[in-house]
Amino acid sequence: MNRVPNDAENAHSSSVESCPSLRDVHSINPAQLMARIESYDGREKKGISDVRRTFCLFVTFDLLFITLLWIIELNVKGGIETTLEKEVLQYDYSSSYFDIFLLAVFRFKVLILAYAMCRLRHWWAIAFTTAVTSAFLLAKVIISQLFSQGAFGYVLPIISFILAWIETWFLDFKVLPQEAEEENRFLIAQDASERAALLHPGVLSDGQFYSPPESVAGSDEDSEEKQDSEKPVV
Repeated sequence: MNRVPNDAENAHSSSVESCPSLRDVHSINPAQLMARIESYDGREKKGISDVRRTFCLFVTFDLLFITLLWIIELNVKGGIETTLEKEVLQYDYSSSYFDIFLLAVFRFKVLILAYAMCRLRHWWAIAFTTAVTSAFLLAKVIISQLFSQGAFGYVLPIISFILAWIETWFLDFKVLPQEAEEENRFLIAQDASERAALLHPGVLSDGQFYSPPESVAGSDEDSEEKQDSEKPVV
C-alpha cells in the first residue's frame, strides 16, 4: 500500500533535483544586471580607470622627484644660478646631470601622452621609454665621470633607473591586466542581461493578475446534494 506514495515522492524529488539549472536561470535579477552595466558605463564615461590614474600619478612623481634631486645637486655644487649655467649652457656629457633631468621629462611626456591622453592599452610605449632610459643611463655610467663627483653621481642614475622599471612593472602587471579583467566582466554582465531579458520579457501588469470568482456560500453543499440525488437507488 505504501509503494505508490513512496514511488510518487521519489519521482517528484528526482524531478526537482534534475532541474537546478532552470531554477538558477530564473533566479537571475535583471535589475541587478542593469545596475552593474550602468556602473561599468559610468566608468567608461569617466574616461580613465582608477589604476591608470594611479599610474599617471606615479609618472608625475617620477618627474618631480628627479627634478627635486637635480635642484639639490645644483645647490650642493655652489648655487643654482652658477651651476645651472655650467650644466645647461656649458653642457658636458661626462659631468652634467642635466641630461638625466631631460630623460625624466622625456618619460613623462611619452607616458602621459600614450596612457592618459590616447589611453593606449599596449605595452610598447612603456617598453620604448624604459629601453631608452636603461641604455642611456648605462652608457652614461660607463663613459662619464659621475662617480668621482660625490654621492649624486650614484643617486641620480640609480633612482632614475629604478623608477623607470617600477613604471614598467606597474603598467604590465597591474594596469593592463586589471582593465582587461574589468572589460571581460562588463561583457559577461552584458551577455547575462540580454539572456535575462529573453527569460523575463517584461513585468506583468495588474491586468494579467486575476483571481477566480468567489463561490456563493453553500454552493458546495448544493452540488453535493445534487450529486447524491442523481445517484441511482439500488
